[in-house]
Amino acid sequence: MNIALTELPPEVQASVAETRERVAALHAELTRYELVVWTAGNVSERVPDSDLFVIKPSGVSYDALSAEMMVVCTLDGKKIDDGTPAHLQPSSDTAAHAYVYQHMSDVGGVVHTHSTYATAWAARGEPVPCALTMMADEFGGVIPVGPFALIGDDSIGRGIVETLQESRSPAVLMRNHGPFTIGKDARAAVKAAVMCEEVARTVHISRQLGAPDRIPQADIDRLYDRYQNVYGQRTTQ
Repeated sequence: MNIALTELPPEVQASVAETRERVAALHAELTRYELVVWTAGNVSERVPDSDLFVIKPSGVSYDALSAEMMVVCTLDGKKIDDGTPAHLQPSSDTAAHAYVYQHMSDVGGVVHTHSTYATAWAARGEPVPCALTMMADEFGGVIPVGPFALIGDDSIGRGIVETLQESRSPAVLMRNHGPFTIGKDARAAVKAAVMCEEVARTVHISRQLGAPDRIPQADIDRLYDRYQNVYGQRTTQ
């Protein structure tokens, strides 16, 4: 049975509206950092305290996006009656996003891009080696490669989950496809996508000059722990 947004509790409707605003705004970051072209790529975010998520509509230009156009889906990837026009269908990557949300309960945001350098590594089927302190900080090691999978069902989602469950990285390079990133929310996943492209580009340039000097695992572990647990501002009670 199809769910209608208007049938949900008022607090969930309010949460959906807030999530739509965030997701719509974050798509501008993908174009700002030149991670996407034309209509490719997407951002999604889990709606707090619900079994729903919000994702970009399929095939819509970035400069035409608005909060009202963001599509609301159940965690099995089905669009609900959310008030958007019937022709606005969710992203073609919706099944992959849905699978991640179903199987990684701590994930609140998912991003997919075809950013140039990260996708070039994916085309080679090669992980990005951890040769930068920035990588140790953000990714805790290499950026791994996930299996080749065709779009249209949850095959890509399965590959994302299987790969990232064995890694500290919030990014995976799906073979011959491109990067997918995860985070506690959509903003964190967008940050991971930006950083993934940055380190993929830098390590690629380094390889033009010779083999990058990889960081020893013990140092990676220390850098990762410091960045994740000490770096930045901490709220006080």
